[in-house]
Amino acid sequence: MMMVEVQKNIIAMGGGSFPIQRDLMRLERYALQQLSAKRPKICFVPTASGESPEYVVKFYEAFGHFDAELTHLSFFKPSTNDLADFLLRNDMIYVGGGNTKSMLALWREWGVDQIMHEAWGQGIMLCGVSAGAICWFEEGITDSFPDALTSMKCLGFLSGSSCPHYDGEADRRPSFHRMLQAGQVSDGIALDDGAAVHYRGREIHKIVSSRPDAKAYRLENVSGEVKETALAVDYLG
Repeated sequence: MMMVEVQKNIIAMGGGSFPIQRDLMRLERYALQQLSAKRPKICFVPTASGESPEYVVKFYEAFGHFDAELTHLSFFKPSTNDLADFLLRNDMIYVGGGNTKSMLALWREWGVDQIMHEAWGQGIMLCGVSAGAICWFEEGITDSFPDALTSMKCLGFLSGSSCPHYDGEADRRPSFHRMLQAGQVSDGIALDDGAAVHYRGREIHKIVSSRPDAKAYRLENVSGEVKETALAVDYLG
């Protein structure tokens, strides 16, 4: 019997998705178009925001415009004892922004890091913005610590490092360059607000944007110097 290979997808968004652009939802719409289910099940994971009630409400408001079955995962007001069953029944898991370090610490305590890897292996779309984007890489550039941007180890589903908000926050570009040049972080990808990179397996399938000027870049340390290369982006407008 011929085995059908599972298609593993991750869509990492640099910033500027819902609720900021909930009237457009171009990146989220693109993600949903990759799903085969007619009425997909989508689970929002707001851990990085401290499970902000306002963020959760905005998720339901924004995604309520789609024909989808919506739910969200809470660790502080859990609705299930079986987190694996709760997450693995979905077609898409959407991870929100916030504090990446705190989010991953909580995920590891509850075993959600392993469940996310299982979800990816089963073909469930992993998607997210900011903290929900960098968490899938080996390393991320994060503001989880006060006063300065730093690099941190993440889940390692995707190789290399990642930096969100590349054009949205003044310190992002120089910090990524400095850390890369100093050998504190590995080669990686940077995403402007409104840009998203779609991985199939561990390879880039497509880069899309919700703004015509949003870009993505490949950053490499070449003999101690930073090489920044703009990547091809498809504008979704």
